[in-house]
Amino acid sequence: MRIGFIGLGNMGAPMAANLARAGHEVAGFDTADIAVEGVRSADAIEAAVRDREAVITMLPDGPVLDAVYERIVPLMPGGALLLDCSTVDVDSAASAHRRAGQADLLSIDAPVSGGIGGATAGSLTFMVGGSEAAVERARPLLEIMGQRVVHCGEAGAGQAAKICNNLLLGVSMIGACEAFSLGEKLGLSPERLFEVISTSSGSCWSVNTYCPVPGVGPSSPADDGYAPGFAAELMLKDLCLSQRAAEQVGAATPMAARAEALYARFVEHGGRGQDFSAMLPALSAAARGDFDE
Repeated sequence: MRIGFIGLGNMGAPMAANLARAGHEVAGFDTADIAVEGVRSADAIEAAVRDREAVITMLPDGPVLDAVYERIVPLMPGGALLLDCSTVDVDSAASAHRRAGQADLLSIDAPVSGGIGGATAGSLTFMVGGSEAAVERARPLLEIMGQRVVHCGEAGAGQAAKICNNLLLGVSMIGACEAFSLGEKLGLSPERLFEVISTSSGSCWSVNTYCPVPGVGPSSPADDGYAPGFAAELMLKDLCLSQRAAEQVGAATPMAARAEALYARFVEHGGRGQDFSAMLPALSAAARGDFDE
């Protein structure tokens, strides 16, 4: 297929590269003028999307997504496919779908889970919202970039699922960091505590797969000085999105609200640019009461 790819950052670049390696003709655009192996660099958004059969976007937030769709939708031929893989608010996703539908374009919202490693390995999970026809049209491309495609429902359902997933991730990572910080202060070996938690009722992805303690469990950003696989400010963004969605539907999410406040404090006090699991050394260095509101 002739594919346009808008947004070649840490996630978008390896995703576009995987499509090119699979034999697709990919034209890419990013405001940072990033070069990606196998991807033709376009000097403007319009050059990346004109006459493309499919356009994939990986953008930072809803307002940027809206501005990009305003520019690219009029340039695409009827029946073409739009795949938005950004993580944005549900309202922005719904607006993008409406704009595409009015131009006789197929569209899906398909935010991802799996981080930079998953994008590079082509092992992402896609949470997809849109019509059955649009999802089936997109599936061959999604399966190149990822290992799992879950059709969550109609327009905006992919974003809703991503927000709920990352709400739980943010809360569980703070819990994991608190447990290991407390264990250290109680004189427990982190290796033995990992052995207990990972095989007991506290077992969770934040411990078993992405342990925030260096040298414990499978390799994770903690083993690389907390260089971000998923940056703390991105976790904060997703927790903010969860609270915005919860307010709109009147849902009680007290743990997520507290997690949002904790990550906001962490990002403001040195956490920006670190992995979200770097909450562990921040907690370990704190005294009781330092994180109280």
